[in-house]
Amino acid sequence: MTRIKDWPAAERPREKLLQRGAAALSEAELLALILRTGDAASGTSALDQARGLLSSFGSLAELGRATTAELSRQRGIGPAKAAEVQAVFELARRFASTPLLPGDRFGSAAEVFHHFHQRLRDHKKELFLALLLDNKNRILREVQISEGSLTASIVHPREVFAPVVRESAAAVLFIHNHPSGDPTPSREDLDITARLRQAGELMGVKVLDHIIIGRDAYVSLADRGLLP
Repeated sequence: MTRIKDWPAAERPREKLLQRGAAALSEAELLALILRTGDAASGTSALDQARGLLSSFGSLAELGRATTAELSRQRGIGPAKAAEVQAVFELARRFASTPLLPGDRFGSAAEVFHHFHQRLRDHKKELFLALLLDNKNRILREVQISEGSLTASIVHPREVFAPVVRESAAAVLFIHNHPSGDPTPSREDLDITARLRQAGELMGVKVLDHIIIGRDAYVSLADRGLLP
């Protein structure tokens, strides 16, 4: 096996980064720096493995969605390397999603989508969030309501409005993702939204919108006139 450290210095990913900056490296070279070592059994370098991962999953975006089990099925990728790869993509998602601060305000559903897109689009399960707002639609707090298949038993008005009452919120905005990538509202989505809106009316809390985030698009129930 030809090891990366045996290559000419100008061709080694680490030295190339130090001399020319990270932007000069290809996706495979950057990934090789994360993997660090190759697979002695198959005679592949870290760069070979990085290229193999990108080829197997088709793109960097698809690699970022891979589970530990999916990564570990790749030759030479054990649980430790799979964890390292996943950690890098999670850091990237968190970096892309600036934390909300009390007093922040969204001006449109598109702004909500751009804020939460990177964080939610690769989730393997449905994540249901509520943004609690004051009477000027400024953010008080973000609350995770549930994680899993979106059903009436999981997203219950009692669980949703308990933090609303504690924070004395005047309005609420709901957000959840579709792991399939298609943000088209399901019948369940519409039914749950209707129940939550009715509960909000009884409590004097306005449900402003329910935004469903897909892989590359979103649906705002308010914008589509599905939230009277």
